[in-house]
Amino acid sequence: MNDSRWPSDLVLVRHGQSTGNLADAHARSTHAEVVDVAERDADVPLSALGVAQAQAVARWLAQDPQAPPVPEVVVASPYLRARDTAEAIVRGLHEQGVDLPLRTDERLRERDLGWWDGLTGRGVRARFPEEAERRRRIGKFYYRPPGGESWCDVALRVRSVLSTLREDHPGQRVLVVSHQAVIMNFRLVLEDLDEPTLLRLDAEEPLANCSVTAYRGDGGRPVLDRAGDVSAVRDVRVTDDPVDDEPRGAVAR
Repeated sequence: MNDSRWPSDLVLVRHGQSTGNLADAHARSTHAEVVDVAERDADVPLSALGVAQAQAVARWLAQDPQAPPVPEVVVASPYLRARDTAEAIVRGLHEQGVDLPLRTDERLRERDLGWWDGLTGRGVRARFPEEAERRRRIGKFYYRPPGGESWCDVALRVRSVLSTLREDHPGQRVLVVSHQAVIMNFRLVLEDLDEPTLLRLDAEEPLANCSVTAYRGDGGRPVLDRAGDVSAVRDVRVTDDPVDDEPRGAVAR
């Protein structure tokens, strides 16, 4: 493909705080093995704060001259917490006189943790010690939980999404709402990162809820403009997941 077919701006937003984020934090603080969430991962909703965070992103995009340009199209993960974040942003921009098309793309869904879905790191080590040791040996980037996906699997999805965006939205301003692992894999692909660099960034610069990672194209391959920017939610509340090397319950992402 010709590099001129890239979107002019690509803005990546992590979903707002979810009830799964809250349950995951509680499970960690109480040293539980299981994250107490009734819904399947795809149906975990935003918390009240998560809704407020998404609304704050819309105001920021519409009103702050330091924000990325207002998008022309929004594409979201179909998982409820991401879709509701995207819909809140679209509604907020509509109130500012900007009408945007919104579509979902299943390739933007959260990483599938397979058997680990809903387990904390403590739970994985207690229930599947041999797999926990295999993960430690193989490493976070290449390890695939039974029935789930590795980070490399997510990267393949991201490469496919980028190909579609270049075909469908060349020269347009695109906003994507997704999940932490997916957005970090956008960085892997767009910035041509290697495994150690990506894992260092994931450990040292975790993505807060409704943080913004943005790329500018100027007709060519997008260049990183900002990463994990929390300017939009600073006046609401910045929330993040604990940073460690344990598998997180899939509902927490």
